Amino acid sequence: MARARTSPPRWRRRLIILIQLLVGLAVLAFAALVIAVYVAKSQLPTFDSLKSSPNGQMIRVHAADGTVIVSLGPSYGEWLPYNQIPQVMRDATISVEDRRFRSHFGVDPIGVARSIKVRWDRGRFTQGGSTITQQLARNVFLNNQKKFARKFQEAILAFAIERQFTKDQILELYLNKVYYGGGAYGIDAASRKFFGHGADHLSLAEAAVIAGLVKAPSNYSPTADAEAAVGRAGVVIKTMEETGAITSAQAADADIQGLKLAPEPKQNSVRYFTDWALPQLDTLIDETTQPLEVWTTLDLSMQRQADEAVRANAPPGAQGALVALDRGGEVRAMVGGKDYVSSIYNRATQAVRQPGSAFKLFVYLAALEAGHKPEDSIVDEPVTIAGWSPRNDSRHNSGAVSLRTAFAYSLNTVAAKLGQEVGFATVADMARRFGITTPVNTHPSMVLGTSDVRLLDMTRAFASVAAKGVAVTPYGITRVSSNGQTIYTHEVDRSHVLVAPYVAAEMTDLLQTAVNTGTGRAAQIGRPVAGKTGTTSSSKDGWFLGFSSGITTGVWMGRDDARPIAGLHGGTAPARAWAAFMKPATASRPIEQFETQVTLPEWQLEPDEESYFGQPDNSQDGGQGQDGGQMVDGDGNPIERPAPARQAAPADDSGSPAIESDQPAPAPPQQLNQDWIDRVTGRDAPRREAPAGRQPLQRDVPRDRYQDDRPTQ
Repeated sequence: MARARTSPPRWRRRLIILIQLLVGLAVLAFAALVIAVYVAKSQLPTFDSLKSSPNGQMIRVHAADGTVIVSLGPSYGEWLPYNQIPQVMRDATISVEDRRFRSHFGVDPIGVARSIKVRWDRGRFTQGGSTITQQLARNVFLNNQKKFARKFQEAILAFAIERQFTKDQILELYLNKVYYGGGAYGIDAASRKFFGHGADHLSLAEAAVIAGLVKAPSNYSPTADAEAAVGRAGVVIKTMEETGAITSAQAADADIQGLKLAPEPKQNSVRYFTDWALPQLDTLIDETTQPLEVWTTLDLSMQRQADEAVRANAPPGAQGALVALDRGGEVRAMVGGKDYVSSIYNRATQAVRQPGSAFKLFVYLAALEAGHKPEDSIVDEPVTIAGWSPRNDSRHNSGAVSLRTAFAYSLNTVAAKLGQEVGFATVADMARRFGITTPVNTHPSMVLGTSDVRLLDMTRAFASVAAKGVAVTPYGITRVSSNGQTIYTHEVDRSHVLVAPYVAAEMTDLLQTAVNTGTGRAAQIGRPVAGKTGTTSSSKDGWFLGFSSGITTGVWMGRDDARPIAGLHGGTAPARAWAAFMKPATASRPIEQFETQVTLPEWQLEPDEESYFGQPDNSQDGGQGQDGGQMVDGDGNPIERPAPARQAAPADDSGSPAIESDQPAPAPPQQLNQDWIDRVTGRDAPRREAPAGRQPLQRDVPRDRYQDDRPTQ
């Protein structure tokens, strides 16, 4: 009799059901994975599209001649097709990043298992299991967040990429798009940055250095830590030997220690210009993602000359700045300091300093616009305005002089009288009109340059005079393009007239005289020049600004802490730096005559005679000498100078002797007049005196009426 069939135990039935369920789930998961992969595959860009898509916005800045002077953001080299990538570069990358690259399907199970084991042993992930394909998916489509969801997406995309592209295409994309540090994307950009040549001819040692960067670009960058880069390259070469990519002899011959890195580009003072110009892109264009090509006004030859002129002429311990503008406002050179690496502070555009007598430009512009002429006579005499009594640097007054003479020798009393006549608010308005953007006070002392200004603004004002009274606006960007399409072009606006052309011509007349015979003689360069010096109290600031042959240049020198600098005057180091820059800068330009020919002032001093009158153009010192204090207090009132120590007192009216001193008695003051000039220069010609009782020529009297009454030249 047959035995009855017994049913399997309950636990076995449950196990079978569980296995069937797991198999079903696995089948469903596999089906879902296949569907996800093919959906992802259908959405992948083409190979050509991936080749052309950048990783972030790149900005390349060009000089006026097209030379790339700065690259900001990600940097891309030339795209190298697979067959042009050196074999050592391919082998190094595969050996150190994904040695089973040729055999897996996008995800390496062995690598994943090893990564999990390390995680289990050490309690944290210290070794990645990502393949080259996964890294490509992460770099192109995802981010670096260490989350499971991102890893799952990365795996799906890796499978899809493997289905869409060949292994050679994947490696080509990877080597041309992966980030190698220092802003360099792709092996060609990395090779050019670190070794100074393209990646189409890399040595074994060079390929090992570049391949080793992918793991941690900031840690192993040769420019950041050369020792770490060499150590990492040694690991790459050892791995290549283990995988059979190179022989032991090749590994031994790889001279990693002997590699020569390419020097970092010397941007130095160019960065002062780009730091000023590039922020303007935010107001000029809306593009924030596509790569940009920015063409600028910077002339590299002039920039080098400006850098050399400032460094060569700035006094020890002093800083210097220079700005050069072309006719339309194009910034051809900009130096914000002696060395950008040590100080990025741009003294040409950011620093605000007192301009001294350079501010008299606006005083005389206001006077000329009010009807004065360069030949008009005005009396140089002691003057007190609202309790303020300015004095000339020579400490003397010279009587009736022309405006041309007063400007050439920077007579402070005349500037004060002109400011009082036209109104100090009018002078401030003139400064505003010509582009001064900093606050301008209306104290009487403002005519001597007590308001802080920027060098760029002052240079702009002089450029507007050179442009015959038409406003000149400095600019640095001429054109911007993206993907071959021009998205911005600068247009020069010449429609804003600041003063009448004849006023600008008369101002140029005065500025010429200041250079030819006045305080700015050190700025002569063998062609017509118009300019003005400026020196502040105790020689804290020195300025020279002027124009010639279509170029307007401003120079400032001083200390950042505003401490005095012995011997610094506008007519010394700044004027010499101006000439050192302008002579080569204008060498290739035709000589241009101004509308008004230079007219010499009544006084024609010999080149070294200005030293008889103390410091040239120390405008705010009020004639107190190099060590004098501020001319006025915060309210514009004069500050009395303390009496000098151990000074011999003069004899009294009764003939009593002066108090004895161990210092020699000072020579009697010399009157700055025509008699003194004739005596010093040895001129024997008789002087033509004005008729007795004749009043100085006033501006409302016809100029030819008393033509013969002016001192002879």
